[in-house]
Amino acid sequence: MEFKKSTRGPSQDPDDKNRKPKRVQKKKVCQFCQDKAAEVDYKDVSRLKRFITEKGKMVPRRASGTCAYHQRELATAIKRARQVALLPYKAE
Repeated sequence: MEFKKSTRGPSQDPDDKNRKPKRVQKKKVCQFCQDKAAEVDYKDVSRLKRFITEKGKMVPRRASGTCAYHQRELATAIKRARQVALLPYKAE
């Protein structure tokens, strides 16, 4: 059984002219590192709301752009704010 090699390479594709060039995503920067915040405060509800979806879920690190250290602190702060009833567990 023999396999035929494709004669078309990625540069020889006839649809290359019609394709849009791939966009290079800009590197997201951690808001907390940028502001040089000492720690994430659970009482700062306006800041925490930016990292919560409309349904009340926490935004993942890949979407928010926070670093791993601040994402862990952010998760703890959101959970504390929910316990003290500053943030909802679930949207209505």
